[in-house]
Amino acid sequence: MARSDAPGRGANREALAMTTVLVGFAESFAAIEATWSLQRSGMRVIAFARHGTRPPLRFADGVELHRVPAPEADVAGCLAEVREVIRKYRPDAFLPLDDAALWLTRELGPTECIVAGPSSLGIDVALDKAAQLKAAAAAGLLVPDTNVVATVAEIEPPTEPIIIKPADAIRIQGTGLVRPTGRICASAAELAQARTQLSSGPLLVQPVIRGRGEGLFGTVGPSGDTPWSAHRRIRMVNPAGSASSACESVEVDSALRAGVADMLDGLGWRGLFMAEFLRDAAGRAWFMELNGRAWGSLALATGRGFEYPAWAVQDALALPRSPSAPSAPPHIRARHLGREAVHLAFVVRGPQSAGVADWPRRGRTVRDLLRIRRGDRVYNWNRRQPKVAVADTWRTLADQLQSLRRNSI
Repeated sequence: MARSDAPGRGANREALAMTTVLVGFAESFAAIEATWSLQRSGMRVIAFARHGTRPPLRFADGVELHRVPAPEADVAGCLAEVREVIRKYRPDAFLPLDDAALWLTRELGPTECIVAGPSSLGIDVALDKAAQLKAAAAAGLLVPDTNVVATVAEIEPPTEPIIIKPADAIRIQGTGLVRPTGRICASAAELAQARTQLSSGPLLVQPVIRGRGEGLFGTVGPSGDTPWSAHRRIRMVNPAGSASSACESVEVDSALRAGVADMLDGLGWRGLFMAEFLRDAAGRAWFMELNGRAWGSLALATGRGFEYPAWAVQDALALPRSPSAPSAPPHIRARHLGREAVHLAFVVRGPQSAGVADWPRRGRTVRDLLRIRRGDRVYNWNRRQPKVAVADTWRTLADQLQSLRRNSI
């Protein structure tokens, strides 16, 4: 395995050129930008994807793709195949790109592969939103009033809009992993409908907070050093609450940074993190969740010079960070073409709950989507590899169409 305690620049480049990194799942939204970050530092990338999928990463130059059983259907078979890939290629590190991969890393033994991610405790907290809220509150961050219930049957009909979230980011159900979803409810009728759709398992019940999503990002090194960056959402795919389709960088809030740093320090955190907040009209930033793997909006960070995936692997392998963190990076915007189109579809459809206020207007949305500013960055775009972005945009639209067909049955 590639190792060096204090190499010079030339020695570090040589060490990185000898480094192989396993990433997965290749279908995850962070896969493309994370792979390019690793490759820019000189590393070789091997990826695994679910059988039957066609991830856009297959068009990326220099990436070797391997198929494994989908963990949603056969988590044991998936883990066995990932272990086989590790035995065959002996990668220097494994970088998890989504919650399913993060769950798999918990099952891998410490001698099987170095994981460029959180410790066992960090993984447990990253996959348990109730534990995150406790850790955030202990660190002095503002946390919404939360009621934890074992089943949806325990939730009383709301007198004001509530949001019901699964406490588990991912969980085992039968022989596979499932990613449970949440719902907004503003009435007894909406709650009754939610009871037929929400999965079993612990749930978090919180008041609906209006505001704009923000995030703090970084990777914690062996000595606790962290290059911080921040951004806020311009648009969400689903205006009721979802991942962003467009975002912009902002200055790091010093108070939030102090709170998140205390939280991570209390957890003994190492590796990538993304702390999500919702800032309300009064300017208060409410803690929402902590992610312990690569995130979808990496294009914004890497576009400013924050090579988080590469740094996380370098930290795990005791290699100096290369390139160094930027001292005064420019502020930029980043947009995902496919998700922007899906955002428009959601706006046209309209809100699905009376608890969702301030729904975007159609005309204003069209004007905003057509407005292109100098310096705007497009997710997953590389002029030398245009097929990647084209395939990613097409897959996003096809997945959304498939989801609409499922929900209409």
